[in-house]
Amino acid sequence: MAAETRSPVPLLYRRRSSGEIMRNMASVSSSLLPAFGTVVGDGSPLLRSYIIAPYDRRYRYYGRIDQNKIVVACILWWQAFLVILVIYSAWSSPFELAFKDVATGSLLPVDLVVDAFFAIDIILTFFVAYLDKSTYLLVDDHKQIAVRYVTHLWFPMDLASTLPFQTIYRIFAGEMHHGEVFGFLNLLRLWRLRRVSELFSRLEKDTRFSYFWTRYCKLIAVTLFAVHSAACFYFWLAIHHKIPEQTWIGAQVDNFENRSIWLGYTYAMYWSIVTLTTTGYGDLYSKNTGEKVFNIFYMLFNIGLTAYLIGNMTNLIVHSAIKTFAMRDAINEVLRYASKNRLPEGLKEQMLAHMQLKFKTAELQQEEVLEDLPKAIRSSIAQHLFHKTIENTYLFRDVSDDLISQLVSEIKAEYFPPKVEIILQNEIPTDFYVIASGAVDVVTQKNGIEQFVTKLSSKEMFGDIGVIFNIPQPFTVRTRRLSQVIRISHHSFKDMMQPHNEDGQKILRNFILYLKGLQKEVLDEIPFLSDMLGDLNNEHSGLLDQSQEIEPSNYDQGENAQGSHVDSAFQSAYPIRLVIHGHHPDLETEDKGTGKLIHLPESMEGLLMLAEKKFGKKGDIVLMEDGSQVEDLDALRENDHLYIF
Repeated sequence: MAAETRSPVPLLYRRRSSGEIMRNMASVSSSLLPAFGTVVGDGSPLLRSYIIAPYDRRYRYYGRIDQNKIVVACILWWQAFLVILVIYSAWSSPFELAFKDVATGSLLPVDLVVDAFFAIDIILTFFVAYLDKSTYLLVDDHKQIAVRYVTHLWFPMDLASTLPFQTIYRIFAGEMHHGEVFGFLNLLRLWRLRRVSELFSRLEKDTRFSYFWTRYCKLIAVTLFAVHSAACFYFWLAIHHKIPEQTWIGAQVDNFENRSIWLGYTYAMYWSIVTLTTTGYGDLYSKNTGEKVFNIFYMLFNIGLTAYLIGNMTNLIVHSAIKTFAMRDAINEVLRYASKNRLPEGLKEQMLAHMQLKFKTAELQQEEVLEDLPKAIRSSIAQHLFHKTIENTYLFRDVSDDLISQLVSEIKAEYFPPKVEIILQNEIPTDFYVIASGAVDVVTQKNGIEQFVTKLSSKEMFGDIGVIFNIPQPFTVRTRRLSQVIRISHHSFKDMMQPHNEDGQKILRNFILYLKGLQKEVLDEIPFLSDMLGDLNNEHSGLLDQSQEIEPSNYDQGENAQGSHVDSAFQSAYPIRLVIHGHHPDLETEDKGTGKLIHLPESMEGLLMLAEKKFGKKGDIVLMEDGSQVEDLDALRENDHLYIF
């Protein structure tokens, strides 16, 4: 079985250039996909000698067989060439029915040559592997390929549409037969039109070709074939009527049967087009019952064809403007919502600006496209776009590339129009931001009056202090112009920091130095920050001495000292903060509920010594608030209360 079934994709990945891969993928049928679990790659078994892979672009567009670097050239651009022959067959088959003299005259040699090419294609089909629908594996066994082709409808129809019946009759009978039967047998060649349908289906899925123009050409081809076929059949009815003068063309052209072929074809095409377009000049009309019956069915067919054409053209035109319609509907919804709720004019303008920008930047963001891509590809795109930006921000200076790569994979880029608030003062800190492009203003509200604090530009951060100290955002951040910002989730950042102890120390060092470099105007807005910086200097002076100075930056911090603490994202780098009490948890004292805020030392002895220093008395028992005794410091968490006595 291993020699008879092959994974349907291996040759796609033996191309050496990405361009070749893309061109090859464009020609792959949706049915030629490997089953789940199928091994794909260079290690997959090759097809047998002189077997053509049906998905191989070399066969699809030119029938060349390549096995173990042995190339057997068949015909350049084979199937594309066959499509041209199919177009000829679609024109000649109805034409030869109506004008039978050309079938045995000028067009006979051309028909024989065309039939010969399709006979070659029948032979090649016996060497084309097929896809087993039950296993989704390619079958390359010659016997199975032949049995499948012969026992299916395609082989007898291919054979019947290729055999030159009139020539065969002449060989056996010794004379040319001019009966109508051979004209109808020639209509079997229309079976070849399935190749044109398959070609258009592939082109519609091929991104190298415009879908609009591909569909447009298909509609034109369908219309021309319908007009040509109707004209030929209508002329055939006139030729075979008993009284030529009582036909649609005989009433206008005397002795039309013996006139020029192209004169009759011109009259027939004129009638067909006028009828299809429902113009109806009245100069050519049905004269007998047969023609009237044919006209009834042709006009009924035209109703369906016209609906098909109008529907497709409408879809093509509407599709190009659907985004505009969606934007207008969204803006109208915003206006109705703002009017109904009596929103301030400034807020309404911000909402409209945001909606307009959302549609204008849709091609840049393409969120729907990115969501459908695998995570690895999305991460690669983010690395290409934002890795350098994140790397150059103050907080992530000198940290490992692994951490930055993980961080970039979780970020989200957003656009904001001018004069729109990104962060509001006193809102809960859930994200912090990096400015990729543009600029923002940092402002504060005092006694109902808005005051400008500072301006931030590209590669600077905002919202980080509120997130790290886990306090309400101390300032409002508003865009000055069109800005692209990178949003980093608080929770994602915290989770990523847990295993990176060394990087956590670097981030903490960068953060402390950044706070020390803030402008005096910013520090004045944050009363608790100066005292905190003093504590940080005392407890982490060694850490700061090893670091290089970071240039001051224009950013702002939180205001409320009570309840402020360093977020648990830095637990591995920044010691855990605890509240200690100098008594038993069940003992009521005045300092219960306040205690002393400390950073957890590295050992139990250090904790006891620190408690003795704080309370002026030595203790040897450490209890939790619920009375359980502490034996391992690793079990402690941020903001735990310890009772040492």
